[in-house]
Amino acid sequence: MKKFLLYFLAFIFICFLMPAMLTKRDKEVSAENSTPEQEKREEEQTYDYKNYGIIKLLHKKTGEVEEVELDKYLYHVVSAEMPADFEIEALKAQAIVARTYTIYKAKNRKHENADICDDSTCCQAWISKEDRLARWEESKRESNWQKIEQCVNETKGKIITYNNEPINAFFHSNSGGITELPVNVWGGSNLPYLQVVETAGEEGYSQYASEIELTNEELLTKLREKYNDIQIDFTDNEAIKILEHTDGNRVKTIKFGNHEISGVEARSLLGLRSTNFEITKESNKIKFTVKGYGHGVGMSQTGADTMAKQGSNCEEIIHHFYANIEIKEINLI
Repeated sequence: MKKFLLYFLAFIFICFLMPAMLTKRDKEVSAENSTPEQEKREEEQTYDYKNYGIIKLLHKKTGEVEEVELDKYLYHVVSAEMPADFEIEALKAQAIVARTYTIYKAKNRKHENADICDDSTCCQAWISKEDRLARWEESKRESNWQKIEQCVNETKGKIITYNNEPINAFFHSNSGGITELPVNVWGGSNLPYLQVVETAGEEGYSQYASEIELTNEELLTKLREKYNDIQIDFTDNEAIKILEHTDGNRVKTIKFGNHEISGVEARSLLGLRSTNFEITKESNKIKFTVKGYGHGVGMSQTGADTMAKQGSNCEEIIHHFYANIEIKEINLI
């Protein structure tokens, strides 16, 4: 009887207790050997979006509406909107901004059957992986795409909020050293989180400075696209004149002969990179010397890259460009 009891206990130990002990030990060893990066990736992969985990993306050219996971969609947005050779923290800031802008659009739908579209003039840019890789140097294709994925994955769930709501997270290429108020670009009323801020170091980027030189006749031709009664006496030094500047030192109002138009309209008609420009008159030519690239509202992408180079992290960058905001987990709003 004693032998039977001993055999029975040995059987229980071998079949049940020993495997449990070994399994526990294996888990402990695995945990000891895992790196912080591996643990972080595992945590990122299990992020559960309670809302907006799937968005409806309208492809404007085809009219197709595609349902896509939010962060997979953002791989294509970030790679379309910001150069992959920018600093990691700048790209992470762009990922948070793009996620915020996406959620804002989804909550304030403009498209009947979609949350957002792939047209940058309407919503924000999007590019297929195939097209994106084809435009990069072959030796950098995979590393660039992995870098983009990393920046989106390491910011999963993070959005920018004001009063616990996602903000309208505008961004642009280069501020020319100072950002702009939205009212000076689109009219309407200002948003409290979009203020004028200065950013140093943007002059080192190709987007910072540009020039356009037009003959008098070329200038008239461009202006006549909108104003067919335009008349300019080019012998009069007061015929072309900047009348008013905005808070961000951009052209608010400019006079062209018998018309006074906004700086925003002048930028559009003349093909200028921004409304931060000066005018030089030379015999039968007019030269526009421009600073910055884009509307100037919200985060400057080259400004973000400059800050990242100087040691700022993505959240510090975002707090610089957007006032009185919080960076929150989307599931908490």
